[in-house]
Amino acid sequence: MRDYRAGAACLGRGWRLLKQRPRLLLLGMLPAFIVWVVLATAFVLLILNIGGVTAWMTPFADDWADVARQLVRFFLGLALVVGSVLLWSATFTGLTLTIGDPFYERIWRATEDMIGPVKLGEGLGFWHSALDGLKLAAVGVLTSVLVLVSGFLPVVGPVLGIVLGLLLSGRLLGRELVSRPLEARGMDRHAQRALLEPHRRRVMGLGVATQACFFVPFGGVLVMPVAVAAATVLARDVLPDERGPAYVGELRSY
Repeated sequence: MRDYRAGAACLGRGWRLLKQRPRLLLLGMLPAFIVWVVLATAFVLLILNIGGVTAWMTPFADDWADVARQLVRFFLGLALVVGSVLLWSATFTGLTLTIGDPFYERIWRATEDMIGPVKLGEGLGFWHSALDGLKLAAVGVLTSVLVLVSGFLPVVGPVLGIVLGLLLSGRLLGRELVSRPLEARGMDRHAQRALLEPHRRRVMGLGVATQACFFVPFGGVLVMPVAVAAATVLARDVLPDERGPAYVGELRSY
C-alpha cells in the first residue's frame, strides 16, 4: 500500500508546483471544462430519461408483477447511471488529453523546468495522443458494459463495477500520463514498460487517485492539469539521475 499512497501523493506534489504557475493551472483547466460541459449535458439528458430508457431495455418485464418489474428496472437504471459515470470519466480523460495536448505539453515541460532542467525531445504529437485518448475511451466503454451487466446483481453489482472501473481505467490513465515526459526522452513503449514495471503500483496509485477525483463535481476539470504535473513528478522519481534540486528541496519539506 505504501507504493500506491506514494503514487497518489504525487497529485499533492504536482499541485504545489503548479501553484507557482497559476496561469498554467488555469490554461490546463480550459480544455477540461469544455469537455466537461459537453459530457454533463449528455449525462443530464440520460438522467431525465432514465425511466423510459430502462423500460425500453426491459420489454420482457412488462407483464411482470409491479414489484418485480420496478426492482429490475431500478437496478438496471442504477447500473446505467454508474456505468455512464465510469464511461464519463474515461471518455472525459481521453477527449481532454486529445483536445488539450498542446496545453498539457506546456504544463509538463514547465514542470520539468521547475524540478530541474533536462534535455528533452519532442512529445507524443497530436495523432499519438489522439490514439491514446481512444484507448482510454475504449476501456471506459468496456467497463460501462461490465457495469451494465452487473446491474442485474442487486446492490453488489454496481459496487463491483465501480471498483473494477476505477482499477482498469486508473491503471491505463497512470501509464498514459507518465508516458508523455518519458516519450520526450526518446523512450518507446517497450522501454517505458521496462522502466515502470518496478514502479507499477505507484503509477496505478496516481491513476486511480486521479480517476477518483472525477466523481466529484468539477473534480476532473480541477485535477487534469495537476495530474499532468504529478505524472511528470513521478517520471522524475523513477529517473533518479534527473530528480533535480526541486526534488531534493521537496524531500526536505516532508
